[in-house]
Amino acid sequence: MIPLPFFLAFGVLLFVIGAIGVLTRRNAIIALMSIELMLNAANVTLISFSHYLQDLRGQVFTLFVVAVAASEAAVGLALLIALYRGKATFNLDEVNILKW
Repeated sequence: MIPLPFFLAFGVLLFVIGAIGVLTRRNAIIALMSIELMLNAANVTLISFSHYLQDLRGQVFTLFVVAVAASEAAVGLALLIALYRGKATFNLDEVNILKW
């Protein structure tokens, strides 16, 4: 059986990789994938605590997080397609759609 600190370290590592990806990359698709990685890191942490404490609340909450992540991905990709049609770029630095 793998102890809890290993799962927590793995979750922290995934979250840090996702945060670095959001902060350093300017491609919108990579930024969305990094946000998904951060959500999955939170899911790993919730599941590991749920298993360690023998409580199902963490697993139920993880199902809600997965549902929100799926809807976020669908809405985010729809926005990216609309943005690409208007600007023909995925670079976040070149997007100034709110400026007139």
